[in-house]
Amino acid sequence: MMLSCREASRLISDAMDRKLSRPERLSLQFHLLLCSNCRHFRLQMATLRAGIREGRQH
Repeated sequence: MMLSCREASRLISDAMDRKLSRPERLSLQFHLLLCSNCRHFRLQMATLRAGIREGRQH
């Protein structure tokens, strides 16, 4: 069964803080192949996280 966008966004957020299980990673990868909105959300989260790290270094 495919993840909903809500479930995928939760896993994207979780992946920033912990290693996802193999089933979680596979489900998320499959969802991202089909969902451009969630791919965009993942990119936004990565950009935000990088910005926060950059801000902490100064």
